[in-house]
Amino acid sequence: MSDDEKHEHDFEATGAGASLTYPMQCSALRKNGHVVINNRPCKIIDMSTSKTGKHGHAKVHLIATDIFTGKKLEDICPSTHNMNVPNVSRNEYLLVDIDDGFLNLMTSDGAEKNDVKVPEGELGDKIKADFEQEKELMISIIAAMGEEAAIAYKEAPKAS
Repeated sequence: MSDDEKHEHDFEATGAGASLTYPMQCSALRKNGHVVINNRPCKIIDMSTSKTGKHGHAKVHLIATDIFTGKKLEDICPSTHNMNVPNVSRNEYLLVDIDDGFLNLMTSDGAEKNDVKVPEGELGDKIKADFEQEKELMISIIAAMGEEAAIAYKEAPKAS
């Protein structure tokens, strides 16, 4: 076996290695920003900082809502410690069809996306009603930590 043959390896191609979360110092977090509490991506709705104690650190008290379920979560963390912040992305897709409780969506470059459920409650009912009236709808999808959900919609602008 020659030297070249020993060094030839096949590497499988994988994703770009984008992490689901990134660390941020607790004191750098801001209201309306995002944070991970109990392994759930959340939006910060309120935060307060307590003064340092006789021997301790200043503490940050976070109140946040889960961006997918709307459930309220709280956490207290020393201001110098790191907390995870989810990588949240928001994209708009054209609604093509509603099939078996799932939205059939199309990206701007024409690719299909069929793995987002129709949202429950009022938003889902409005999307179904407007789609049945044959309106062209743009659906806003928020994605974080491997989950996706439809959070809003609007009528697609008419092409002139």
